[in-house]
Amino acid sequence: MKKKVAVYKVSFFIVLLVALVTALYLGAYDFNHSVFEIVSTYFNTNTHTADSFVLIELRIPRILMAILTGAALAISGTSLQGLFKNPLASPDLIGITSGAVLFAALTIVFGSAVMHLLPAFFRYVLLSVMAFIGALLTMWFVYKMATSNGKTHILILLLSGVAITALTGAVTGFLTYISTEEELRNITFWSLGSLAGSNWWKVCLVFIVVLIGSIRLLSKGKILNALMLGEKEAAHLGFDIEKTKREIIIIVSLMVGCVVAFNGTIGFVGLVVPYILRFVFNSNYNILLPLSMLLGAVVMLIADTISRTIVVPAELPIGILTAIMGAPVFISILINYKRKLK
Repeated sequence: MKKKVAVYKVSFFIVLLVALVTALYLGAYDFNHSVFEIVSTYFNTNTHTADSFVLIELRIPRILMAILTGAALAISGTSLQGLFKNPLASPDLIGITSGAVLFAALTIVFGSAVMHLLPAFFRYVLLSVMAFIGALLTMWFVYKMATSNGKTHILILLLSGVAITALTGAVTGFLTYISTEEELRNITFWSLGSLAGSNWWKVCLVFIVVLIGSIRLLSKGKILNALMLGEKEAAHLGFDIEKTKREIIIIVSLMVGCVVAFNGTIGFVGLVVPYILRFVFNSNYNILLPLSMLLGAVVMLIADTISRTIVVPAELPIGILTAIMGAPVFISILINYKRKLK
């Protein structure tokens, strides 16, 4: 098994490197020199050209953001599925994403009234903070609705997610209706998802959040495996179940909220990636968690590369692509469940 896991890790890493190099060269703008020459000239002579601007300031930050976003959404979805012991649990299906989008929309529409009162730094992070609060509150509500006497009911969890998604979607729709033309464009950006606004500051912030969150989630493999036996059995093995639940919920909310704040709604990644890996490794979370990060990064990078090259010089919102990729997988999950019920 260890050799098999190592082979998959190396394979995913190689595919990620190939996708990264390919993404550097693909886009609406064609470089006049090789990427190595552009980077070497930029750092050795500090010469700023159109090639260096597109590569250093636009394309590389966007590629790094795609990798971080894919890794964050995939490990978040895997962790939630382990926590709730159900492959249907993912940030977008149980309402975390819609809650983050709602609070982002509230900030876009009403934030201008208080923006001038805030220091420059808080103006920059306000949207991310509000999206995180929205994700956290949504996750807390869904979790409370689905938990009774210390036991989480999966059916109630999913139904609560559907209900909160419908409610937040309605409020977001109302905000769209009363918004100005500029606010409408911003809200539409969050609704469809795009990595076009990536820059080095955003990449650094997301990197810090994803790094800290991923380190904590990667350490939860053993307890998530124990939870497959049941909460009482896991508690008898010495694990603090309630503490683990709170920690996973907070970390996932932080990561998803941060990603949504900068990139908008990007669905199905947290659902599709763990499902694919389970065909090979079943539900061993010591293996699923790290591999989901690699595969999530690969999927997101490929999807973003397609989104910015398929309709050049325009750009297809990445949320549309991930939905097209993820919907058939979601349907296949439901078909498999239907077969098991017979």
